[in-house]
Amino acid sequence: MTHPLTLTYPSPGVAQITVSRPRVRNALDWETMEAFADAVRTLARDEGMRAAVLCGAGGTFLSGGDLRALHDAVTAADGARLVRVMSDALDELSALPFPVIAAIDGAARGGGAEIALACDLRVMAQDATLGFVQVNLGLMPGWGGAGRLLRAVGYGRALLWLTTGEILDAGTAYRHGLVERLAPAAGALPAALELARQIAARHPPAVRAIKRTLRGYLELPPAEAAAAERAAFPPLWVDEFHLQAVERFLNRKRERP
Repeated sequence: MTHPLTLTYPSPGVAQITVSRPRVRNALDWETMEAFADAVRTLARDEGMRAAVLCGAGGTFLSGGDLRALHDAVTAADGARLVRVMSDALDELSALPFPVIAAIDGAARGGGAEIALACDLRVMAQDATLGFVQVNLGLMPGWGGAGRLLRAVGYGRALLWLTTGEILDAGTAYRHGLVERLAPAAGALPAALELARQIAARHPPAVRAIKRTLRGYLELPPAEAAAAERAAFPPLWVDEFHLQAVERFLNRKRERP
């Protein structure tokens, strides 16, 4: 039996979540949504994780809900369930203490675009596309994507893209700050894995403190966020890793002629 989602560990400290339903552009049915939420919770419990990559199988990223699989879910309660399961999962994904990178190959559509924005960083292939196309079906983002898009690009641009369903190419997404890195055609996954390995090579307490601090500035009152940043620095200052790094730096300076 083919599993709709796999959680693998391609490098030490690096996890990879792969949605594997390429015949439907990696759209999510109920089983896959629950598997996605379970994978995120598994990573949250793993203290050895340093970075994660999220991708889709078959050369494409993710779509939203699988309309064929969900065609019998026609009540308001079904809609509420759809919102709850994935909104909770994406909130938990965003709250993971280490960086999560979306590897956007092929198409990211609807809920897939929302999932990409819930990640901390996005690497997009030059030939990939991204679109918030929910409006084409008389819908709107329901998994937190409206708020995340608003914070990323501002009110006017978010309103434009959400109400027109415009498909964005990689260059447009990059220019407007929706993605942080571009990769060669069909090359987002290897580029994202390499970025994850670079991050994983850094001192984990420092990386986690950086993510926690930046999220604080997004989510907390300014004074509270600033206080959290000030509190995060002293433990790193006295951390043995920092002390040894300073000693190596000073030794190099002494050895220079």
